[in-house]
Amino acid sequence: MSEEEEETIPTNLKNNIDFLKVYFYPQQKGTIYLSIGVKSILTGASFSISMDGTGKEYEITIPTNSDKETIGVGEFVINSAGYHYFKIKANNNNSNLYPKIKALQIDCLSPNEIKYNKSTYLAAPSTHLRYIVPGDSVVKWFYTEVRVPSEVEHSIHAYYETNGFHSGYGGLQINNLKERRFIFSIWSLYKTDHPNEIPSQFAVNLKKKGNQVFTGEFGNEGSGGHSHLVTPWKVEQTYRFLTGVKSIAGDSATYVGYYAAPADNYQWHLLSEWTQNKTDTKMGFTKLYAFVENFGNNGDDFFKAYYGNQWIVTPSGNWVELNQAKFTTTANLQKHQRYDYGAGVEGNQFYMYSGGFKLLKNIDAGDVITRKLNGTHPVIDFSKL
Repeated sequence: MSEEEEETIPTNLKNNIDFLKVYFYPQQKGTIYLSIGVKSILTGASFSISMDGTGKEYEITIPTNSDKETIGVGEFVINSAGYHYFKIKANNNNSNLYPKIKALQIDCLSPNEIKYNKSTYLAAPSTHLRYIVPGDSVVKWFYTEVRVPSEVEHSIHAYYETNGFHSGYGGLQINNLKERRFIFSIWSLYKTDHPNEIPSQFAVNLKKKGNQVFTGEFGNEGSGGHSHLVTPWKVEQTYRFLTGVKSIAGDSATYVGYYAAPADNYQWHLLSEWTQNKTDTKMGFTKLYAFVENFGNNGDDFFKAYYGNQWIVTPSGNWVELNQAKFTTTANLQKHQRYDYGAGVEGNQFYMYSGGFKLLKNIDAGDVITRKLNGTHPVIDFSKL
């Protein structure tokens, strides 16, 4: 049986420090034969190619002025189903004209099915927990907690969103190896990715902000008002977030976001307060959710967070615990063919993970998961917020 699969390679190699990792997902054990396709061959070049960073390494030489665009590499043995990768390394250090690698071709020498990412997306797939609110509960306040494990401490361009709702969201970000943030943002309901196009009647107006909190506009994913606090939050610590509908008047609603950290015994601190004009709510929050998102191109990094103790508070002051959530993801067979994502429950917390090509999916989109009830709601004096 021979099956050919091609993987588009978006990056050129230029010197002997550069290397690529190209991941693929065989469904069975077996033997495969690898060929490499190049787009143009202007100068001599040499590559070293291995699988999973171990075992046999093949050296492929492309002669100067060669017109051969597909070069056989050799055989590799797949000892386990699941993600594997080819490491392609440049051997020359004096060439800025390495041929552009356009594809890898895998011939299956024994029965197998090869899955791979056919899209141009290099980020890890996003995952979501869409909380199920019991009955016809009206939501004035939304409380939740998040903990990021140490195993993902160095995975940058990470957004562990905790308090998503129909008109905004908030949570934790790892922006780079030196900067971390707390986030709270509100969308304008005017459909544009450019905040300067929002008409005044659809504006999102800042009412107040917390100490050292940056506020401004955002775009490129809808537009609206954004706030963040640069703060060195820590892995393996639990952070609390609280969002509220402060008021609804006419066609506008005012939203507020707070955070609390263990460093000062979980005192509440304001992130920001915004009025959304032409609001889409007449009662309170709807569509409560959390997500794990990789907003860079480092999808070979791993991302994970734990979410727990979700509660809502009604306008009359009744606390209702949320312990069920529907799982969804941006990974799909049409637009983003990734299989390294999942979600579940550990103890009384939900968790989600994605990226890294290490853990395969353990849940299907649309599945509902349930955590244990805590039974005792947080104590918050809303009059002091």
